[in-house]
Amino acid sequence: MRVLVTGGAGYIGSHTVLALLAAGHDAVIADDFSNSKRTVIPRIEELAGRAVPVHEVDLTDAAATEALFAAEQFDAVIHFAGFKAVGESVAKPALYYRNNLDSTLAVVEAMQRHGVHRLVFSSSATVYGEKAPVPYGEGWEFLEATNPYGQTKVIVERILTDVAAVTEGWKVALLRYFNPVGAHASGRIGEDPNGIPNNLMPFLSQVAVGRREKLTVFGDDYETADGTGERDYIHVVDLAAGHVAALEHLDAMTEPARAFNLGTGTGTSVLALLHAFERAVGRELPYVVGPRRAGDLAASYADPTRAREELGWTARLTIEDMCADTWRWQSANPEGFPDDEPATAPGA
Repeated sequence: MRVLVTGGAGYIGSHTVLALLAAGHDAVIADDFSNSKRTVIPRIEELAGRAVPVHEVDLTDAAATEALFAAEQFDAVIHFAGFKAVGESVAKPALYYRNNLDSTLAVVEAMQRHGVHRLVFSSSATVYGEKAPVPYGEGWEFLEATNPYGQTKVIVERILTDVAAVTEGWKVALLRYFNPVGAHASGRIGEDPNGIPNNLMPFLSQVAVGRREKLTVFGDDYETADGTGERDYIHVVDLAAGHVAALEHLDAMTEPARAFNLGTGTGTSVLALLHAFERAVGRELPYVVGPRRAGDLAASYADPTRAREELGWTARLTIEDMCADTWRWQSANPEGFPDDEPATAPGA
């Protein structure tokens, strides 16, 4: 298939582009580079051994999105594009609702006009409310996000489900995933967040290279094995493979839209991840324990049974793999992607 990957220069998007190409599909990237670097593109092409078409476009601009679909032919869309920082969404809710909903509506409307009916949506475990039992199943009854970012994912899931239900031929996979970490085994692409990282692993890796002084562990008095919060960490390479599996399963789906959890099904505590990362780095890393953060849960992890049984997908890489690959990426790129980098010929 020829697949449009919106947000394809981002962390998960770039790894998914590589997975698509490795599986024999063609990928076209659409990105406005507001949360990614242009220098990721030559690295993707270097690893893939081929050129990848790229369109710099703001998908909230309906006319620009229409022009993209008019210029290219697509068989399917994988939709990553959107703002994703939980804390920022709390401070700027209108910005998040406008960006994440407008971009999705522009893409959906362009898809309808151009006869593209296959869509894989990058959703999130943040759609599950505080009352949802752990491990999370895919039932709609527990969808009640606790922050504006998560609510945009809930709303988009409902929009896509409603559109698919009334539009003949539409097939939509809603992929709810947990805590993506790790990097490509080459160390050439990985996570490069803007500003202060919102997530544990990139913060840890920046402490390890000296960009941050120490890690703060938010609470050590939860009802978990070591008192720190437990989360379902999934290697970004496994996650990318999950998107390809969902894409290739769309035509076999018996309902227009279906949700799938992509996770390991196992919780790993903050301290367990810290110590695993220390083993990858080869030294202890400084940390302090601070108070709990409002809204944090003791444990959050997936029931990935549906993805295993229907998509034939299972997370295969371990916490040790995640830490080793993250450290390979961060140690080789201590400041993340450069702002400017000489292009390397694909396959060189």
